[in-house]
Amino acid sequence: MNYLLSRIPSPLKNKYLLTTVVFVIWMVFFDDRDIITTHFRYKKELSNLEKSKEYFEGRIAETRIELDKLQSDPILLEKYAREKYRMKRDNEDLYIIRELAPQ
Repeated sequence: MNYLLSRIPSPLKNKYLLTTVVFVIWMVFFDDRDIITTHFRYKKELSNLEKSKEYFEGRIAETRIELDKLQSDPILLEKYAREKYRMKRDNEDLYIIRELAPQ
């Protein structure tokens, strides 16, 4: 038995080193918050957020164009208010016709 123990290199006998190595291996490969899985998860989330950012930047640009048109054209503003917010003049009646869902 002493012969086997004498053949083990001295750094491998250090319990602190062994504990650290086992801990690092556990954290890198086996834990559910391991480095590899977490990296890919965050990369995928970043990709989704970038796509979402592009979509919303496009929507903001469209909305700004629509706002500029509404601020410059009073006829278009009235049309927008009538269609979007169902506004009407005092001497008008408003009839809302809804389409039935196909069966």
